[in-house]
Amino acid sequence: MADSYQAPSVKKAFQILELISERGGNLGISELSQSLRIGKSTVHGITSALEEIGAIKRDPLSKKYSLGFTLFELGRVAYALNALKDLARPVLEQLMEKVRESVFLGGLNGDRATILDIVESRQDLRIIAQVGATIPLTAAATGKVFLAGMEERKVLEILNQSGMKRYTEYSITDPDEYLREIRRVREQGYATDYEEYILGVRAVAFPIEGENLISAIWVVGFKTSLDDEKIKAVIEATREAAKEIRRRVLHSR
Repeated sequence: MADSYQAPSVKKAFQILELISERGGNLGISELSQSLRIGKSTVHGITSALEEIGAIKRDPLSKKYSLGFTLFELGRVAYALNALKDLARPVLEQLMEKVRESVFLGGLNGDRATILDIVESRQDLRIIAQVGATIPLTAAATGKVFLAGMEERKVLEILNQSGMKRYTEYSITDPDEYLREIRRVREQGYATDYEEYILGVRAVAFPIEGENLISAIWVVGFKTSLDDEKIKAVIEATREAAKEIRRRVLHSR
């Protein structure tokens, strides 16, 4: 049943966007309806929704549609994140060799962090994950880094919406205490996670600083290997890796 599931409205919306793109814009409802063989009322409903979110725009005089700035912005962000992944990959590999733990690259995605790339440790016992997997912002070192880059008003809004979930016995569930932790992360420039998200797992995360904080790098390992002494070295190594990725990004522009 799952394989046969379809979302007709979504498919039709993309057909409309693709046709407007192919024709260079300047298409009205009648032309879209005839070209795509979709009823005018359906086209009108979909174009109204697309216009509302800025995916398309309508000329007030000709009533014709062209692509909107929302798609441009989404494309710009997607291109930037893909470029970041390519630029960061050698640095991730070097960092993994140095710390012998799994290294992640992630991007801010709404109220979650999305894993863009991972270089797994070569240890038999290692942390693994899938590219594309997401992590709540209120969990783990990664979320702390992204939250620390936001205004406190926005942080409070996210905490209120998401709630303070207890993932392990070490999770911070008190909002005031969590805010103090975010302020500490903001001051020191990095975040740590001592079994707050997954029992027995520790992490260190650094932002990849730029005009807009949209990405971060982090190292994750079991506490048996990522002990108190090693984590100090991991913090310094990850700090240098984040700086190097930023340098490569700036140099590529």
